Amino acid sequence: MTSREEGARRGSEEVTKDDTEIVSAVRDALVDKVGHQRFDLWFGASTRLEMSEGALAVVAPNWFLRDWLASNFRRDLEASCQAVLGCCPRLDFRVDETPAASDRPPPSRPVQRSLLDAPPVAAGPEARANSSAEATRRRSAPAAGREKRPAGESPYRFDTFVVGPSNRLARAAAEMAVERPGEMSPLVVYGPTSVGKTHLVEAICRAMRQAKPGASAVYLTAEQFTTGFLQALRGSGLPSFRQKYRGVSVLVIDDLQFFCGKNARCTQLELLYTIDSFLRERRQIVFTSDRPPAELAELGREMCTRLEGGMVCRIDPPEYETRLGILRQMAIRFEVRLPDDVLALLASRLTAHARELSGAVCRLRAASQAMGRPIDLAMAEEALADLIRPGARLVRLPDIAKAVCETFGLEPRSLQSGRKAKSVSYPRMLAMWLARKHTRAALSEIGQYFGRRSHSTVISAQKRVDAWLAQNAPVELGEGVCGIDQAIRQVEQRLRAG
Repeated sequence: MTSREEGARRGSEEVTKDDTEIVSAVRDALVDKVGHQRFDLWFGASTRLEMSEGALAVVAPNWFLRDWLASNFRRDLEASCQAVLGCCPRLDFRVDETPAASDRPPPSRPVQRSLLDAPPVAAGPEARANSSAEATRRRSAPAAGREKRPAGESPYRFDTFVVGPSNRLARAAAEMAVERPGEMSPLVVYGPTSVGKTHLVEAICRAMRQAKPGASAVYLTAEQFTTGFLQALRGSGLPSFRQKYRGVSVLVIDDLQFFCGKNARCTQLELLYTIDSFLRERRQIVFTSDRPPAELAELGREMCTRLEGGMVCRIDPPEYETRLGILRQMAIRFEVRLPDDVLALLASRLTAHARELSGAVCRLRAASQAMGRPIDLAMAEEALADLIRPGARLVRLPDIAKAVCETFGLEPRSLQSGRKAKSVSYPRMLAMWLARKHTRAALSEIGQYFGRRSHSTVISAQKRVDAWLAQNAPVELGEGVCGIDQAIRQVEQRLRAG
């Protein structure tokens, strides 16, 4: 008798109308299907199953685990329910909302209020002198709530990492690496420059030291690893080098792509043996890279397979809301007041990376002090003219419509038509959602452009797409089916390319 038949037999004998017995039987059937090791790893003490009103809820401790279970175990759960109950109830994947188990990002509302309540930059000479004295006083005496950190300690923390759709999975995986080190080793975070990779992995080291006193966490770049290894070969000795890096609780190596394109086979072998050491002892090793492991072929097949065997997370360039959050964080750090219209200007025009945002805030701060006037929209446009006019491409509603039609294989102006088929109405809703994200057009303007629809239709479309994103619902593109987040990424790539 197969394990599935045994699960069905056991279910028919043991399952009653009591929800607890149903859940227990489903768990047993799931263990038979996926094996004890995989079940303990992903459905251990941190995840629970609940039966309520005919639906089976899979309650995970954080968003990362919820998405992972929904993507990788939905069919196994459906088969287990079918074997036990003879039918498959509705599956509801959700996050435990208790504060201890949730990994929700810190709310941004208090940050916004603190920016709006901050005093404006003084205008007159006497006021500027008073302001300068006050700034000196603040620098000499730490403000309330500002963390004092030891010399050499990284300034990067999880609570200052702005979370959005472009980086939520990587953020959750980083926190899991601290909470349960070794379970997702190696962790590889990749993406283009200045999207927060270094911030995130340095935050892992900081959080590990704080959460587990006595734990050792080391961050270094790939170049530093190479230099240290070569120095060990020339005289300081390999045993001390290996003890220094293989004996830590968490090892973070930044810019893995540095090893490519160099005659460094010995260094790559040393790195490979270091990874094997961490995997054997179930300790955490973390890498960052500008590309996924599959595109690091120069490191060798052995290295790539080990990297792909762990957790691989992509961070994309920040979207509009995330850029707003980054700007608010920078305003607090640089102690400047940025009105809402200035924040919107910077977030909509400077879309390349976070360092571009940081440079803009620094320039506004310097211009405000030099001119003795508060930062407002007119001053920002004047001070940042060379950044926001020639270099930045303004996204318009026709650009969004064109990119969506090309991605979904639709005829031009299909989104302006009155067709209500899903093949057109779903891309139209996505286009409205993207218009709210990438433009400052009013609801009525968006509705008018996409087929003379009302502003309430635009609001409804935005809520619908948000629901799709929460479930990573599948959508049909011209070349096949993919997740909604991947479809959005393809549209936004076309927008950036023009």
